[in-house]
Amino acid sequence: METLMIILIGILTSVATYLVLSRNIIRVILGTAVFSHAVHLLILTMGGLKKGNVPLLTEADAPYTDALPQALILTAIVISFAVTAFLLVLAYRAYQDIGTDDLQALRGTNDE
Repeated sequence: METLMIILIGILTSVATYLVLSRNIIRVILGTAVFSHAVHLLILTMGGLKKGNVPLLTEADAPYTDALPQALILTAIVISFAVTAFLLVLAYRAYQDIGTDDLQALRGTNDE
């Protein structure tokens, strides 16, 4: 199961890299969202599946499940959603003002 997750993480990372390297700003934003999902899966895979009870202080001898990977993923999901929403609003305002979503046109300079 872990090898399947690692392959999926690699595919998501390569798709995200392809999208981030494009000239369209919407593709760049979608690439960052896909890359954040790849990172979430990486954290989940690295945390592993552990069987045990909830970590209570009264039962110190029993094996327990570490909740840190799930807490990190939940925090990362909220942060990536906020960043994606901000970037979408920023791209929409830039499209309204300038009239294009091409990153080369948004630079404001005429290169050779």
